[in-house]
Amino acid sequence: MTHVWLWLAFAACVLALLGLDLGVVNRRAHRPSLREAALWSAAWLALAAAFGTGIAVTLGAAAALEFATGYVVEEALSVDNLFVFLLIFSAFRVPAEFQHRVLFWGIFGALALRGAMIGAGTALVEAFAWATYVFGAFLLVSGVRLALRRAGDDEYDPSDNPALRLVRRVMPVTRDVAGPHFFVRERAPDGSVRRAATPLFVVLVLLETTDLVFAVDSIPAIFGVTRDPFLIYTSNVFAILGLRSVFFLLAGVMDRFHYLRYGLAVVLAFVGAKMLVSGVWEVPTLVSLGVVVGVLGAAVGASLAFPRRRVGSDA
Repeated sequence: MTHVWLWLAFAACVLALLGLDLGVVNRRAHRPSLREAALWSAAWLALAAAFGTGIAVTLGAAAALEFATGYVVEEALSVDNLFVFLLIFSAFRVPAEFQHRVLFWGIFGALALRGAMIGAGTALVEAFAWATYVFGAFLLVSGVRLALRRAGDDEYDPSDNPALRLVRRVMPVTRDVAGPHFFVRERAPDGSVRRAATPLFVVLVLLETTDLVFAVDSIPAIFGVTRDPFLIYTSNVFAILGLRSVFFLLAGVMDRFHYLRYGLAVVLAFVGAKMLVSGVWEVPTLVSLGVVVGVLGAAVGASLAFPRRRVGSDA
């Protein structure tokens, strides 16, 4: 059982980092440069590595290895979110200088939603041993479906999202972005002043619901790595914290990693199969880490070595 003081120390550390991020580093709305995004991505990776070292000291090397494997799995699966995030920002024409603000506030919702899902998943696995096999079968099927998904299935239409229809039903939404604000006061047709949501708030809601959908795959996946709620949650948090910087780092080159989807499919299928055979053979964590890193590295390498042919190219 993880000590309560570790939970409290981690929560204080995350809140301090978020406060430093929004209150000091990103007080002024701006579009992060490629260099800035790369530095922040490296910083979040270094923090995750430092935290993993702390786990090794306090909880042991085995726990640190489980954290590292969980972090890699969650970070990799989160990258798939970035494609949809980019489409949402484009659909609502969100200026680049305000995208970081939306992603930042989206973190809080993601932390709460994932925490609730991890708590429910932990309780389910502890109460019913067969839940492990259900998760495993679900991941195996998800991996196969992801591998068989056609290119046209990647298209995303925000108008189909129920959350968007709910927001517009509950309150009026302005047509244009009003700076960095999520809500503004505007004059209604009858002359009264009313509170209205801006497109930034709508995008925030869409990002939250999208993350929730992706978490349905990623949360069961990490249960195939470790059953410790502390390691599950902390690896999720570090993956989410680093996701914003990775977004700005990869925003212009995401379409180049066209084989990444197949790598993620293999990772999901591997973790699912690992959970299905857990009652017979326990796959070592180090082997899992090697498979995940190797598969993802091969997918990225293949994408760069064999770039996608563009329509209208001479080749």
